Amino acid sequence: MKANKATVLTLAEKCRNILAANWQGYLNTIKADAKGSKEEIYTSKVKYILKRGKPYVWVPEKELHNVNTVIDERGSFAVASPFPGPLANLLRSIKKLPTRVALNGDVLPLKTEKAQLVAESLKEIVLSEQRVSAESSYTVSGVLSSSNFLTTSRSENLKELLDDGEKYVIYRFNLSSCMFVDGYGCTHEVDLKDLETSKADLLAPLSARLIDGINQSQARRRTLMLFCFVYSKANARDAMMLSIDSKGFDVLGKVPSPVMRDGVEEFQWKEFRFTFKEEATDVESFCRQLVEMEEEVVKKVSSYSGLA
Repeated sequence: MKANKATVLTLAEKCRNILAANWQGYLNTIKADAKGSKEEIYTSKVKYILKRGKPYVWVPEKELHNVNTVIDERGSFAVASPFPGPLANLLRSIKKLPTRVALNGDVLPLKTEKAQLVAESLKEIVLSEQRVSAESSYTVSGVLSSSNFLTTSRSENLKELLDDGEKYVIYRFNLSSCMFVDGYGCTHEVDLKDLETSKADLLAPLSARLIDGINQSQARRRTLMLFCFVYSKANARDAMMLSIDSKGFDVLGKVPSPVMRDGVEEFQWKEFRFTFKEEATDVESFCRQLVEMEEEVVKKVSSYSGLA
């Protein structure tokens, strides 16, 4: 279960997955008025979709971005990997940042015809994800139903753009640079050609619900602890799913620290990577392989107990 080149995502793949998994980010534009561009930055949270690898952003008509971009098209857009429910509380407690993507580029308003096409794409995305959820197997629905639907469902949050009465201006974000920001706050530049040619995981749109569904289940978290023990020889006291992709998943495990304080054992949260025997082509495949691994570790631990 050790990671290697075949089982580790490239930075471009990580960025594409983050963009495909989330539905909101922070848009930054340069403040402007009739006298021209200012030095200050205006920031607000906006919703978006990806279409052919490019973010299309919905900005409420009342937002200052609509004035700013008339004077100066330059902007930046920051999107974090999903960190729902219990995972958000854990990351805050250990002062660990979620991985994220930082984009620079031009924020360009769409003409009416193009905006209508993008709005149609939004409807297709919402319907497609709702269909996947509705048609999922018992195993998949069991994981998804454990999550907080309103806060983790990408389709439900995007649907608000269609349902509420607020008017929006739709923008295309033309990228000029892309940075991957890891959990320690270190930035890594990503080649735009690599980003264009990489494909987002088919799991990405449902990843927030899958992560939260697993973390909300005490039984599944106990099994993640067994993964740490059986596959990584680490005696975890707690564990939580951090991220998922078609090649495997990352887990945060609470393990003994090498440093003791006043003779008392301390604990730290450490990241572990576990990989599948074969790539998960869809949500069904991900959940099936996860269940197979769960059954495998339970058998192995039972055999250890039998030898004791």
